[in-house]
Amino acid sequence: MAKILVIEDDLDLCGSIRDLLELEGHIAETSHTGIDGQSRMRISKYDVIVIDWNLPLLSGMELAQEFRRNGGMTPILMLTGRSSISDKEQGFGAGVDDYLTKPFEMGELALRVRALLRRPEQFVEEVLKVRNMILDPRSFTIKKNSEEIRLLPKEFALLQFFMRHPNQIFSAEALLERLWHTEKIVSPEAVTACIGRLRKKIESPGEPELIRTIHSVGYRFEP
Repeated sequence: MAKILVIEDDLDLCGSIRDLLELEGHIAETSHTGIDGQSRMRISKYDVIVIDWNLPLLSGMELAQEFRRNGGMTPILMLTGRSSISDKEQGFGAGVDDYLTKPFEMGELALRVRALLRRPEQFVEEVLKVRNMILDPRSFTIKKNSEEIRLLPKEFALLQFFMRHPNQIFSAEALLERLWHTEKIVSPEAVTACIGRLRKKIESPGEPELIRTIHSVGYRFEP
C-alpha cells in the first residue's frame, strides 16, 4: 500500500485516477490547484506524486522545481499534453522522473506508478514506529511488542493515516473524505465503528490512549 498524491484540475480525470490507484490498493489523495498541491507536498510525505503540467495558480513544473529545491525525493510522474523533446528536457531538468502524455490509458498510468514504486528503498515510504508499535506499509503488517496484530484493510489504512499525521485533529467527515470517499453509501458512524475496533486491537489497559476523541471536534492520534 502506497500513499499517492494526484494534482489534476480536470475533476473527472482526477477522480478516475484516484479510483484506479485505490483499486491497486493504494491511498490516493487529490488536489485540483497548484497552490493546494504545494501545501500538501510541504506538509505530508508521499510515495509517488502525480502532477498535471498545466495547473491553475501554480504550474506542475513550478511545483516539481520547488519540491526538488527543498530536498524532496519522492518520485514525480508528470501528466502533460506536451510531447516535444524540449518540453521533456525541461521537465527532467526540473526533477520529474517520468512523463505520461495525454490522452493515455489508465492501465499505462498504473504501470508507470508501479515502476516508480520499485525504485530504491530510500525513495519509498519508511516503516512507521510509534511507542511499541511498528507498521510496515510494504508488507502490510503491524506489530506491537514484536507480536503481529491482524487488522482489516480499512483499519490498517486508518492507523497508517493517523501515524503519518500525529497530533492533528480530524473530524469524522474529514476521515470519510480521505479514506472512504470512493464508497457510495457510508456515514460518519463507519468512522466511529472502525476507530472502536482499532482501539481494541492496538490499545492495552493501563496505557495512555493512542486515539483520543476530542468532543464535538474529531479524533487525534497521540504518539
